[in-house]
Amino acid sequence: MRVLLVIPCLNEAKTIEPLLHKLHAQRGDTDMLIVVADGGSTDGTPEIVARVSETVPQVVLLPNRKKIQSAAINLAVQRFGEERDYLIRIDAHGDYPDDYCRALLEEAVALEADSVVVGMDTVGFGLFQKATAAAQNSKLGNGGSKHRAGGGGEWVDHGHHALMRIAAFEAVGGYDESFSHNEDAELDFRLRKAGFRIWMTGKTYMTYYPRASAAALFRQYLGYGRGRAKNLLKHRSVPKIRQAVPLAVAPVVVIGLLALLHWWAAIPLAIWAVACLGYGVWMAVGQRNPLGPLAAVSAMIMHFAWSAGFWLELIGVKARRAA
Repeated sequence: MRVLLVIPCLNEAKTIEPLLHKLHAQRGDTDMLIVVADGGSTDGTPEIVARVSETVPQVVLLPNRKKIQSAAINLAVQRFGEERDYLIRIDAHGDYPDDYCRALLEEAVALEADSVVVGMDTVGFGLFQKATAAAQNSKLGNGGSKHRAGGGGEWVDHGHHALMRIAAFEAVGGYDESFSHNEDAELDFRLRKAGFRIWMTGKTYMTYYPRASAAALFRQYLGYGRGRAKNLLKHRSVPKIRQAVPLAVAPVVVIGLLALLHWWAAIPLAIWAVACLGYGVWMAVGQRNPLGPLAAVSAMIMHFAWSAGFWLELIGVKARRAA
């Protein structure tokens, strides 16, 4: 079995070296090429990868001039995917159990799955990051999304990308590089349409570290909202109920601004805010999580940013490109 493991990254100097050593320890008898596709890091990440590659075999640094993750994976498969069986995608800002790669490969082989996806356990350290993690682990923040809500052991439409058969990945053309966000869900749509099967494993998972500031969280979810709208427009699909409900948030906020003229315009905004904060209080009391009220604030940021991004993409307002 020959495996291509790809790590798209940008400025991950704090985590890349321990991550590479952890993944190397998971190789076992597997022929695994580890490719770090770097999008132009300026914090010393490329130098660290180069140094590690001197002592750890089959570690390659690949410059990714297009910067985004979808392009990183495509480029790595194009350069190194020939005659390899499976692609494993790793996030540089996450953490993984010691048997992560082995569990993915065993599930793929045993079930003849074309893709194996995983659940995410979100963990924070600082106050805001901890609150955001609590929000993203709750239904208030994830809407009951299967790869956010735990579980596993079933065939699904979509999940957090972990492993794919390279033959299936190439058969549908890889990631759409016009997507900076939501490229995984878009690819899953094409995989399912082509008859490929996606398995969500319950035997392993990844640990995700959320954004540590309100501004970074807002930008992230603004991009997610744009990506979801772009996905729906491309495939002429209809949003699920858990996606449709947050769509109302941005219009509700805009209507709330009219409260300066008519007080009743603030009613929908007040209902949303009270519902979110009430859920946060329930988290604090019912779940004994003192971060519940602050988690509600993080969830409100996520709701509004996602909704705003969706509507901006839908009406054709272009996103600003990072230099």
